[in-house]
Amino acid sequence: MAKAKNTDKLVVQNAAKTLLANIRFASVDDPIRTITVTSSIPNEGKSAVSINLAQAIATSGKSVLLVEADMRRRSLDDMLGVRSRGGLYAVLSEQVSIDQAIVETGQKNFFLDAEPHIPNPADIIVSHRFAKLVKALSAKFQYVIFDAPPVGTFIDAAEIASLTDGALFVVREDFTKREEALNAIAQLKKS
Repeated sequence: MAKAKNTDKLVVQNAAKTLLANIRFASVDDPIRTITVTSSIPNEGKSAVSINLAQAIATSGKSVLLVEADMRRRSLDDMLGVRSRGGLYAVLSEQVSIDQAIVETGQKNFFLDAEPHIPNPADIIVSHRFAKLVKALSAKFQYVIFDAPPVGTFIDAAEIASLTDGALFVVREDFTKREEALNAIAQLKKS
């Protein structure tokens, strides 16, 4: 049983490294450094992909910040097992500095959480302060990954994707309906 679990872990790690290589090759002249990770519906595994991609980046020797951008259904803090002094809203409202809110989760691997029950997440994401924050984080880290809500459920992911260098769309095999995925991709393309 332990051997199978280790094998599964290696498969996931190798897939994340391949994904990172593909991201690097996607735009050699203008490297993709800020990435929005989304899906069409909940429970497709986008947060797991975000975490594994961040670990692959950190393992490659590059600094990476993983941002909890799904302010309605936060999950990264539990998955990572970390808590912070402040989150995304506290940084945007200048209650804490970026450095105070960011938690180190591993060598060259960092996390910025979002507080629970933030009112009107879409309004926060379209604010000038959020756009400035994306630029500030991009200047501070070699990669920034925004784990966004499903694009088929809320507009948040499309708005975040318009501020980042690229979007990674996660589709869960034998789970997501083709029409849901196509509609979500069309919404992303519009942004």
